[in-house]
Parts: sequence; structure tokens; C-alpha cells
Amino acid sequence: MLTFSFAFAATANAKMVKKVDNFILFVDQSGSMAMRNADGIKKIEKAKSDMLALNAAIPALDYNSAVVLFAPFEVQCSPKPYSDANVAAAVNGIDADYQIFNRRTPMGAGLDDINPILGKMSGKTALIIFTDGESNYGADPVAVAKNLYAKYGSNLCVHVVSYAESPEGQAVVDGIRAAFPCSVPADGATFADAGALNKYAKDVFYADMAEPAPAPMAPMAPMTPAKEVVSFNLNFGFDKYQITDEMIPVLEQAKMILDEDPAATYEISGHTDSTGTEAYNQGLSERRANSVMKWLTDNGISTDRLEAKGYGELSPKYDNSTKEGRKLNRRVDIQTK
Repeated sequence: MLTFSFAFAATANAKMVKKVDNFILFVDQSGSMAMRNADGIKKIEKAKSDMLALNAAIPALDYNSAVVLFAPFEVQCSPKPYSDANVAAAVNGIDADYQIFNRRTPMGAGLDDINPILGKMSGKTALIIFTDGESNYGADPVAVAKNLYAKYGSNLCVHVVSYAESPEGQAVVDGIRAAFPCSVPADGATFADAGALNKYAKDVFYADMAEPAPAPMAPMAPMTPAKEVVSFNLNFGFDKYQITDEMIPVLEQAKMILDEDPAATYEISGHTDSTGTEAYNQGLSERRANSVMKWLTDNGISTDRLEAKGYGELSPKYDNSTKEGRKLNRRVDIQTK
């Protein structure tokens, strides 16, 4: 028996689950950040480069994001649904050619100023500070960080990307990190190494979700060949059944396998998740099965070899109580009769 499984789900994110709902890139644009590091690069330029690299490593999950500057405080990109293009544009728009003279570093005030933005965000938030830790004016930034942790608890995690070049700056960085048990440390070298960068993005933004365990296979009679299962993922939208262009390569692979044994006949079974009424889902499952069958017959598979059936929500393979399980249950199975 040969079975093909078509899961109507978003494949790019099928194995990822986000750790946070929101993130803010919080950038120090003080005078010391306009100074050059040991490699002769302005620290603010290095921070911009690192933010762009991090942005490219963040998976396209449904975060809200913002880009904010401090010393002086400035909202470069207000909180909105995450788009890598929007974040990249905001980072590229940061002025790195400002004058150093008389540009002081009120880091504590910057953390106070971000507080109202944090207060309007729901769920868990990652605040990622890009700084050299130099603070020479106003409130103690470590004390302010501790106050933020006392206010938001586990709903806020502050991470610091350090460009510190002095013991005093590193002490501030270490103090802020210590205020948040969840903090993931990084520095400029982290973003210069692809492996370290990807690990940092994963540690801060997402986790791998274990794939659902396959259903146990029923005992087979002696001499019956083991069932071969081939899984395909198709990007069907919610409540959709039409074939789209990106599904064609997958369907072409299925057709090639069906062509290998012209005498074999197949059942095409459509399935849904548990959202909606049972009667509606029955019809939707039939439309999904018929859609796949029509493509196959239009592309050379004989109609008398195929039978389309809908099973509605009654034969789930995965847990309908989870978002990912519901996605995987929106599927079409093809198996030999």
C-alpha cells in the first residue's frame, strides 16, 4: 500500500515556534558609539551592520517589531507587525555621521523612555540593546533595568549586544544582563560568525518544535509489504482548496509515482481541522479531494484509477487543540485501494 500525505500548512514555519511576541532593537547613538573600535570601524556603524545581519536571521514569524534609538531618544520605526524589509529600512536610516563633541550618554534615561512603549505591548517582549555600556549622565542604567524586571517580570527579556572597550562600560553591560535571568549575551564577534549568529537568533527569537510522532502502524498480515509513506507540504490557505502555482512541483512528483504502476487504483481523501461546523468541514474536505483529483486527471492520470472522498474533521492525524496540529490536519491523503 502506497500513501501520499499532502498537508495544507505553511511549510516555512512548520518546525518553529516563537519565544517572544514582540522585539525592539534599541540602539545607543551616544558620542562614544561614534568613536572607532580596535578595527577602525565606528561602533555605531558596526551596530548597524550587526542589526542587519540579525534581521536577516530572524524567521518570518508573526512578531511585532520596532527600532528605537537613545542618547538622544528617537523612535526610528514604531511597533508594527514584523517585516524584515521595514526593519532593514529603519536600520539603514540611522545616521552614523553625527558629531561626538558634547554628546553625552544618558543610558538610564533611555531605558526610562522605552518604558511607555514596553507597557503597550502584550505578551512577551525582547529588548535588544546595542551599546558600549558607557553611561555618564542621569539615572543609573543598571538600577533602571532592575526596575523594568520588577515591573514586567518574565514578560520582558533584555539582551545586550556589547561593544564595550572599558571596564566601566563592560560593568554596565554585565549589570543589565544580570538583571534578567533570560538574557542572552552577544558582542560584535557573535554577528561575524554565521553559526554563532544563527544560534543567537534562535536563543532569542524561536525554538524548534518537535514534529508530531507518527501514528502507530496497524499490524500487517504475513507477506504484506510494509506501507510506504511519502509526505508533501502544500501552502493551502485557511478554508482554501484551490491548487496554486507553488503546489505544482509537488503534484508533479505525485503524478510520477502514480505513473509507475498504471494498473494501480487510488483513493484521494480530503481532510480538515476541527474549526467550523462538521457539515461545512465535510464539504470543504470533498472540495480539497476533488481539487487534487482534477489536477491529476487534467495531467494524464486516468479518471477510472481515482476516487475522491471527503472525511471532514473526523480523521485527524494531529492534535486539533494546537495551531500547528490544525495546520497539519488540513490535508489530502492518496493511498492505493
